[in-house]
Amino acid sequence: MEVRRTVPVKLDADSDDAVLLEDTVDTFLWSAQYVADHAFEGEYVTTSKTTLDDETYDDVREATDGFNGGLVQAARNKAAEACKSVVAKWKQGKKASKPYFTSPHVVYDHRTATFHDDYVSLATTSDRIEADYVLPDENRDTPHAEYLSSDEYETTGAELHYTNGNWMLHIHCKKDVEPDTLDQATTENGTVLGVDLGVNNLAVASTGTFWTGDEFDHWRREYEKRRGDLQECGTRWAHENMQAVGRKEEGRFKMTLHRISNELVAEARDNMCSVIAFEDLTDIRDRTGASWGHKWAFNRLYEYVEYKAAEYGINVEQVDPENTSRRCSHCGFTHPDNRESGSFECQKCDYENHADYNAAKNIGLRYLRRNQTGDDGGAPLGVRLNSGTLNVNGGYEPLASDEARTGVHAESHP
Repeated sequence: MEVRRTVPVKLDADSDDAVLLEDTVDTFLWSAQYVADHAFEGEYVTTSKTTLDDETYDDVREATDGFNGGLVQAARNKAAEACKSVVAKWKQGKKASKPYFTSPHVVYDHRTATFHDDYVSLATTSDRIEADYVLPDENRDTPHAEYLSSDEYETTGAELHYTNGNWMLHIHCKKDVEPDTLDQATTENGTVLGVDLGVNNLAVASTGTFWTGDEFDHWRREYEKRRGDLQECGTRWAHENMQAVGRKEEGRFKMTLHRISNELVAEARDNMCSVIAFEDLTDIRDRTGASWGHKWAFNRLYEYVEYKAAEYGINVEQVDPENTSRRCSHCGFTHPDNRESGSFECQKCDYENHADYNAAKNIGLRYLRRNQTGDDGGAPLGVRLNSGTLNVNGGYEPLASDEARTGVHAESHP
């Protein structure tokens, strides 16, 4: 079996190379979008990579003045997987639309990238470029030292991202694990931290930590009032100031979400979690009654957690959200009457707790159930609670008495 890890590495790209990388990102996204558009042209959505390659490869190469063939195929694969995801949701009776590719990134493999100890060679829309890695002190205990610089791990590919003004290469590594070391590998994988997102509480972790939406809602109302007052003026000055208010609003919200994402990743690290599990964000507005602003915040928070967690070798995943708010995390009984506003009370076993906390536990448990027979390095041992761990079969293991945290969401288990 294989153990896989992803290590984010900052690249030192000069201005000329940065221009080439930007052009490569734009061309990669255009290529993926061309394939996705073509897949949706017929009576049925085409999801076969072979068919899409036969029908789009030459067109994309011609339209992009001979864009690197390996990158064209990587863009095709990206589009095909996105189209498969849409079709899968349709089969489940869920809403989904044609994918659009806007997040600045490029997928690389060994045909399009050459990985060295301290730099990487990347294919672009022109010549290959070489960019040095910006690495932490090699003596520090970091994922770079544990995975990237280790002879035990093999580099399999990478994704180039442009984030907060930096070029980041998310390098994928793997190593083979013998069957008799399965228990050790699983132990190393630790536990999963379930996270529920919502309106009243922006995020709630399965450890019982809450991040309320009070501050977010306060400033959202404040900025809406400012824009409304300026809109009534109707002057050019007012219009320009409305734009400035919008920039300040986005900046403040980003700062808040960065803080929450840092604390979420710290929560996972403090509790030795190898996975942070969120619910699928696709239809979250329909499920929670969230505003467009909240939907934006949820997506941004997920992105922040994803790239920050990768620095510590923590995977970030999404799971099917169906009934996570109605299912009892204690006995598994699912019923609409279990949840009433912010309170959860199971109609079968009488388990009571905060509804969002119950949902966070269910999200973690759903990840466990989905991955308990996976081949990606073994499933985590359980869902991390504030007082211990809960496994997929409902088995509970408490922490040592001096480690358990007490509070309103602390639980006692038989």
